[in-house]
Amino acid sequence: MSDSPSNTITLTVPGMGSDHCAGIVRKTLERLDGVGEIQTNIANHHVSVSIETGGPDGGTVKEAVEGAGYDVAAVSGGIGKQQVRLTVPGMGSDHCAGIIRSTLERLKGIESIDTNIASHRVSVTVTRNGPDGDALKRAVEGAGYDVAAVQADEADDADSDAEIEEAYLSQARMRLIIAAVPTTLIMLLMIPHMFWQPIPGYLAIIAVLAFPVVFLYGGIATHKSTWRSLKNGTFNMDVLISMGSLPPYLIGLVGFVYPMTSFIEMAATIMTFHLLGRYLEALAKGRASQAIRRLMTLGAKTARVERDGEEVEVPVKELAPGDIMIVRPGDKIPTDGEVVEGESHLDESIATGESIPVYKSSGDSVIGATINKEGRLRIKATRVGGDTFLSQVVRLIDQAQGSRVPIQEFADRMTGRFVPAVLAIALASLIVWALFPDALRPILDWGATFLPWVNPEAATPVLAILAAVAVLVIACPCALGLATPTALMVGSGIGAERGILIRSGEAIQTFKDVKVMVLDKTGTITRGEPKLTEAVAAEGVDENRLLTLAASVENAPEHPIARAIVDGARERDVKPGEVSEFRSTGARGVSGKVGDETVLIGNRRLLEEEGVTGLEALDDAMGKLEGKGRTVVIVAADGQALGLVAVADTLKQESVEAIRGMHELGLHVVMITGDNERAARAVADEVGIDEVQAGVLPEGKVDAIRALQEKHGNHVAMVGDGINDAAALKQANVGIAIGAGADVAIEAADVTLVRGELTAVVDAMHLSRATFGKIVQNLIWASAYNVAAIPIAAIGLLHPMIGVIAMTTSSLSVIGNSLLLKRRYARKQPRHEQSTAAPTAQPQAQGDRS
Repeated sequence: MSDSPSNTITLTVPGMGSDHCAGIVRKTLERLDGVGEIQTNIANHHVSVSIETGGPDGGTVKEAVEGAGYDVAAVSGGIGKQQVRLTVPGMGSDHCAGIIRSTLERLKGIESIDTNIASHRVSVTVTRNGPDGDALKRAVEGAGYDVAAVQADEADDADSDAEIEEAYLSQARMRLIIAAVPTTLIMLLMIPHMFWQPIPGYLAIIAVLAFPVVFLYGGIATHKSTWRSLKNGTFNMDVLISMGSLPPYLIGLVGFVYPMTSFIEMAATIMTFHLLGRYLEALAKGRASQAIRRLMTLGAKTARVERDGEEVEVPVKELAPGDIMIVRPGDKIPTDGEVVEGESHLDESIATGESIPVYKSSGDSVIGATINKEGRLRIKATRVGGDTFLSQVVRLIDQAQGSRVPIQEFADRMTGRFVPAVLAIALASLIVWALFPDALRPILDWGATFLPWVNPEAATPVLAILAAVAVLVIACPCALGLATPTALMVGSGIGAERGILIRSGEAIQTFKDVKVMVLDKTGTITRGEPKLTEAVAAEGVDENRLLTLAASVENAPEHPIARAIVDGARERDVKPGEVSEFRSTGARGVSGKVGDETVLIGNRRLLEEEGVTGLEALDDAMGKLEGKGRTVVIVAADGQALGLVAVADTLKQESVEAIRGMHELGLHVVMITGDNERAARAVADEVGIDEVQAGVLPEGKVDAIRALQEKHGNHVAMVGDGINDAAALKQANVGIAIGAGADVAIEAADVTLVRGELTAVVDAMHLSRATFGKIVQNLIWASAYNVAAIPIAAIGLLHPMIGVIAMTTSSLSVIGNSLLLKRRYARKQPRHEQSTAAPTAQPQAQGDRS
């Protein structure tokens, strides 16, 4: 693809129900000049096409997809394009809709017009420099219709997708009903005609009943798709259904002039079961992909905001960064923001998977769509529209569900040549049965002993036609095409509900093979917040006095270690006093006067230079604390050492449990940190790390990952949370970002853990292994089914009507097997068990005080 500027056109293709269909669409679009990257997503039936400068417009792209045999329900995107929706209450019939369409078509700059009389909506796609919403409204009103609302929407609006999906499902249901009623009557007539009493005019009756099933509303869409597909040089599954239903019907008409077995019943039954399968697949896939749709509908629709000193209710789409929102108890947070007043507990389970409400107060950030449990909050909007956390999650899931897994290449190679091969096998079956019936009849004699539908006495032409048609209808590649995407749909949806966002299908396959888990220390294993851990007073010195003097002097600077000492003293009910003549010596320490005493706090070198006495008595205690990875400072007053104060970064409570879980998965756990060897080793020993690489600068982390990849193969995953981890996350085979970390780290990662807990890494790995296992199971089942079924059909042991039922069952079984993953995880909630202890660890270097 060239480097020229590009724009993206998105098409909604309701009939693109499997990877086989998606492959045909991709192959068709690749033939167009000026088309760049193509992404297909069967979960929401979207095809996103990157168009280079001078490339095709939306209409051309739509025609290409329709030429491949697939209807396009909506086209959106393109440079300078916008979709405008008009609500027209008086548009109550197709006649009214036609008047409105013809009126709008007279305007320049109109690309497409869609009318929906059920919802009274007119959706107009307007090109650059085309009419705005007011101009469209005036035109419709000029035609005699009131316009109740005008709304400019982004093309990929969730409501639009839901409407299209519901319309497609409703259409599939109606086609099934129209086909099922005549086919049921045919079956009721066929049974007495065959076994008890011939019915006069039977052939004419069933020919009339089957005609609408095969040729009109029931089957016409299938045959149109077949014709367009054949003209395009591609072969979708509708080709097999048309070839399995049209010839039997037409051959059955020969019975009017020459006595022979009727095949019309079979033609109607095949088409009806095909339509039943399409409807059931749409229902089942809807269940599989419901996670992303549920997320899209979770957000609040309106928000209370302060405008000119008053509370007014506005649509969430009208919020702007900086707006002050009023959120009452029980309300959803309208969009991402920051609490400016009030305190409450929020239910953040939709984002993190955690059921325990989280306390929020002034200064805390909040996530849109989470629920305010009790207090009244004033919240400043910080991110709106497509920038919100919820929108990013939806995009990540959408991206994951539309991504391709390396193992999928196997299925793609099979399905790409599948339909032509099946047509060839069916033709070969027809010819072989016509030429060598006597050689094959012994097989039928054997099959008739346990298969009630096998009739060895049937005429040779009948047996040949039955075998060929059975091959056509049994060989549908839908099950193979559904194997990967349905498992990805379910797996990514489960992950989102548990606070695990998997960006791509490739990450799922790679994740299962990970042998080495690399962890950053600060912010990943530890909280990244220094805390006062010990205070060791010299002989004859009261500990409270030690802490009072230390906290008084350290209360002035903003250094993290100073804050840790002050906060730790307050937790021990020690209040800092007033300090005067405060002085800092940079990284080595601080000094000041507390009352009449001159207090000096710092490392040993500073205190020795200042002539402080009594240091030797503290050496043993200082050595032990430093051996445990503490940062230790000495407190002295009026030249006499009073004691030691130790500070350490605290471990996240779940770190020990998480690393134990990694070991149970057989992982070699490595910690890479910029801290010194002693501090890093203290953390490693406490949590059970296998290997430590200390003193590694941010730019050195990439090299460290490469070295591990050379040693252990390309099976290295890394967990990080900071900006300095982004490059290393990209270098790792699987990059995992802690969700509470920097945005750039999240963007660089393959997996994002919204909960911010290390135990979620173990959950994510279990989920990826389970999801990939489902993909493999689905592929094995679908492949084995086709490999076994086609030869059985070719030798005449499989009746076409049994074949079409088996075909539908195969696709549904693949979807059902994927849904079993959901049931399994419904019983396994995210981890809440946490140790009550607060182990500690050395903080990342904040300035040398030791």
